[in-house]
Amino acid sequence: MTGLLVIVAALWGAVTGALLPRAAYRFAVPSGEEWREQCPGGHPIRGWAGRARCAQCPDPSYGPATTPLLPLATALVCAALAAATDTRPEIAVWLLLAPVGVLLAVVDIRVQRLPDALTLPLAAAVLILLGLVALVPEHTGDWLTALFGTLTLGCGYFVLFLINPGGMGFGDVKLALGMGAALGWYGWPTVMLGTLAGFVLGALYGGALVVARKAGRKTAIPFGPFLIAGTYVGLLIGAYTA
Repeated sequence: MTGLLVIVAALWGAVTGALLPRAAYRFAVPSGEEWREQCPGGHPIRGWAGRARCAQCPDPSYGPATTPLLPLATALVCAALAAATDTRPEIAVWLLLAPVGVLLAVVDIRVQRLPDALTLPLAAAVLILLGLVALVPEHTGDWLTALFGTLTLGCGYFVLFLINPGGMGFGDVKLALGMGAALGWYGWPTVMLGTLAGFVLGALYGGALVVARKAGRKTAIPFGPFLIAGTYVGLLIGAYTA
C-alpha cells in the first residue's frame, strides 16, 4: 500500500509541478510591483496555472522554470512525504500544500519576495485543513500544538526581523506562520528540528557563497527556500517517527 501511495504522490507532484511555471513567472516581480499581466512580448497572460508559454510570441517559452525542474522537485517532495507519512490522513494536507511551498521557494530565489497572496492563505489553509484532519480517528498529530506552533514560530521570526530587518524579511515572518503550523502538528520536537534545519541549511548556503567569493558576510540571501526546506525535513522525520 505504501509503495502505491508513493507512486500516486509522485504523479500528483509531477502534475501540479507542471502547472506552476506560469504562476512563478507572474509572482516573480520585485516588492511593490504588481503581478505580471503580460508575457515579455506584451501579450496578456490568462490564468495562473499552466506552462509559461505564449502562442503569439516567436519564442513561445518565457519566465522561470520552463524546464522539468519544477515537476521533478515537486514530485520528489510529494513522494518523500508520502513515504514518511504513509496512509495517515494528514498526508492529504501535505500533498495539497507541497506545490505551494515549491512555488514560494522559486519566487523567493528569483526576486527575494514571498507574496502575501500565498503566505497568508497558506497559514490559514494549514490550520483549517489540519483541524479537519483532527476529526479523523487515524490522525497522529495535535491541532492545538499546530496552532501554538504557528504563534511561536511567527513570533520568533518577528523578533529576528526586529533585530535584523536587513537579514530577515517580513515575508519570512508571514511564511513562518504556516510552517510553524505544519511542524507543530507532530509536536514541539518537530518544531525545533524543522526550525534548526532551516537555519543550518541557510547558513551552509551562505557560507558556501562566501567561500566561493560570490557573496560577502552581509550579503542578503533569500531565506524562504531554507525555511521551507527545513520544514520539509522536520515533517519527514516527524511523520516517520510519529
